Amino acid sequence: MSLNLRQIEVFRAVMTTGSISGASQLLFVSQPAVSRLLSHTEARVGFALFERIKGRLYATPEAKKLFREVEHVYTGVQRVNVLAQELRDHGDGILNIVSSPSVGQMLIPQAVARFREDHPNVKLTFEYLAYGPLIEHVLHQKADLAVTLMPVDHPNLETSLLGSARMVCACPYGHPLAARATLTVADLLPWPFVAYNRTTAFGRMVGELFEAAGETMRAAVEVGSPQNACAMVQAGVGIALVDEFSVRSWQASRLVVRPVQGAHLLHANAVHPRFEPMSRVAQAFTEVLRELMHPGAEAPQDGARMHASAAA
Repeated sequence: MSLNLRQIEVFRAVMTTGSISGASQLLFVSQPAVSRLLSHTEARVGFALFERIKGRLYATPEAKKLFREVEHVYTGVQRVNVLAQELRDHGDGILNIVSSPSVGQMLIPQAVARFREDHPNVKLTFEYLAYGPLIEHVLHQKADLAVTLMPVDHPNLETSLLGSARMVCACPYGHPLAARATLTVADLLPWPFVAYNRTTAFGRMVGELFEAAGETMRAAVEVGSPQNACAMVQAGVGIALVDEFSVRSWQASRLVVRPVQGAHLLHANAVHPRFEPMSRVAQAFTEVLRELMHPGAEAPQDGARMHASAAA
């Protein structure tokens, strides 16, 4: 009943080209050889894969269902081939990184630039993702390392602290709030507020800050990430609560940030599979990130604070 790879290859070639002759050209074999293998394949699976009408082949419904699974197999084979070639071409290793937008906008590129100074032959891939896809990428081994500000509690994942930063208020340059050294939640109320959906982690943290102060948050605009919020602030839409990592992506002359009493301290964590040792290149990259988040420090301590340099 089981098919071998050659039979799968012939079946896919016929489905792709729509004919025996086309499949033979694709596979560089004779037409009789393709017909013979196709007949053997149909005998093996126990049902017809094609109907032969007036000299043409028409895939049966069963063949169409089978073809969808075959395509998944071929996609996987192609990934294996690409990875094998990359491993050959990059003998020093490959590191696949994902991160949350806050650290991905500026800190990860800075870390990549510094990392490549000592590891020029390591290939790196990077993208920033929302929390759910980010965790899935590490669990399914699509990424070797993830960096996120959100807490991670999964039995198959391990986290290590990279650095910490405050949640601060971002306002446009010249805004009245910029004249104050420290803000309270009550100070934010008179101004149009750029918020986050309450179902998101940032949305929950902002909502909890307002609730703890006994105030009601009224959003003028809702956005998906602190990076979006910074863009809204720069455009003059309003003020926003963002993390200091996100502020690093913006010139100090374009935004002013001020601390807010009672605001959360956010922790940037490296996330990797718990039951597999972290690769040498992944360890080296995390050390670069720690140095960027803790200038002058060799290693982070729990609860350590990082103060972003962006200010008026």
